Amino acid sequence: MEVAPNSTPPVCKILNYGKIKYEAKKKLRHSKKKQHVIKIKEVRVRPGIGENDLNTKMNMGRKFLMDGCKLKVTIMFRGRELSRAKEMGDMILGRITAILEDISEPEMQSELEGRRISVMFTAK
Repeated sequence: MEVAPNSTPPVCKILNYGKIKYEAKKKLRHSKKKQHVIKIKEVRVRPGIGENDLNTKMNMGRKFLMDGCKLKVTIMFRGRELSRAKEMGDMILGRITAILEDISEPEMQSELEGRRISVMFTAK
């Protein structure tokens, strides 16, 4: 390995290349250990969902938020539900927000994307 290329004569050093690769890999592993990865968990809901089914899914969502993940709630529409997607979606989102309002807040809400509406929740 060349240590001082600008000096005369240039200074070189004999090194163990395997050791250098090992130390670089070790440094990379150590830096990855300290980084924080945000996980996103998704709960899918249909407009005709019953009250108890919605509570069950939101309890799972509550558990995800308590674990430190972000929660993505997706409302899926099929067939004729698309004609009233805006009203039905807003109604369900209101119910979901009311259930989760004590531990989370909605981060961003998308408009109708094809057949879906998505909302991201983050823990308070």
